[in-house]
Amino acid sequence: MGLTALQAQGDGLGATAVAEYRGATTVARFSHPDAEFAKMRKECGVYDLGYRARVSLTGSDRVRWLNGMVTNNIRDLAVGQGVYAFLLNPQGRILGDLYAYNRGESIVVDTDRSQVEKMLATFDHYIIMDDVEVKNLSDSVTALGITGPKSREVLAAAGIAIPETKLLEIFEANCTCDCDCKQCTAVRGEDVAYETYELWLAPGDVRKTWDALVAHGATPVGSDALEIHRIASGIPSYGVDIRERDLPQETEQDRALNFNKGCYIGQEIVERIRSRGAVHRKFSGFIFDGPQAIAAGAKIVSGEKEVGEITSAATVRFPNAEKTVALGYVRREIATPGHEVMIGGVSATIVPLPVPEAWLTQDRSARVARPA
Repeated sequence: MGLTALQAQGDGLGATAVAEYRGATTVARFSHPDAEFAKMRKECGVYDLGYRARVSLTGSDRVRWLNGMVTNNIRDLAVGQGVYAFLLNPQGRILGDLYAYNRGESIVVDTDRSQVEKMLATFDHYIIMDDVEVKNLSDSVTALGITGPKSREVLAAAGIAIPETKLLEIFEANCTCDCDCKQCTAVRGEDVAYETYELWLAPGDVRKTWDALVAHGATPVGSDALEIHRIASGIPSYGVDIRERDLPQETEQDRALNFNKGCYIGQEIVERIRSRGAVHRKFSGFIFDGPQAIAAGAKIVSGEKEVGEITSAATVRFPNAEKTVALGYVRREIATPGHEVMIGGVSATIVPLPVPEAWLTQDRSARVARPA
């Protein structure tokens, strides 16, 4: 796995650990992940998004073609707006997840670097007589992420003006910062609870922009803290929480599905599931008091019966509380917030996603009472 553009310019970044993350090598920690996580939630954290890859689709058939490839509505996507979607195989299994942004003269697909080669091969397989040109932008565009209630304040102080925007809106940022960026495309993230932005940059500009944001108050955040934030927010990761064996409706990612857009690969299976009733299991969150050694693959037990499995977990530390949050799949009839189960021999409570702040900071006795 190659270095991200920021990591390739990493002298002086202050990293204390480097690791592979979602298809690329980047900073794992700058300080302590718990401190970095706290800054993301309460102030402003900046982090490397060089593990993401972008693919440009051009040509007169690009909208029609991509609309027939993915689970969400590309046909009616307004210029400057994006959507989240799945790429399926004909059996309705999930080959990958992506964001698609309408850039007017092109559509830009954004996904993890760990997925991009399989996605490009799938695209190539299905472009037959279509006027669609696919270009991998991974070497020419990288990105930084900014999360926290002070994000716009920090961006403005650094000379990057961000207007009021919709979720997943993409636009050219008004950049007057000293970094003298050649290009600065901004994207409003879809995290509702914690204001999030992405800056898409030329690789040569990423270190200058990073330094400007840090100088004006952003806390550097590594991938370890990003994982804690992801899990605490209930956001599944493809290849970890979403696998090819999973069906779209099992993942509970309704934002990825549109049932009025017409045909696409795997649509028959998705529609059959909807018309015949719900799937038998669902993606859910689980919370434990204190730190717990819960690993992916741990079985979920209710009433001495195995009812699901864990896909990822993290310990989440607050000033007055310490919890372990896990994500995984459980039988739908069990998946009621407040219901208690056993995981790895430890009692856990099923929680809604994203996990409400109160569930993370309160004792078990203060949570919603479990059903009888």
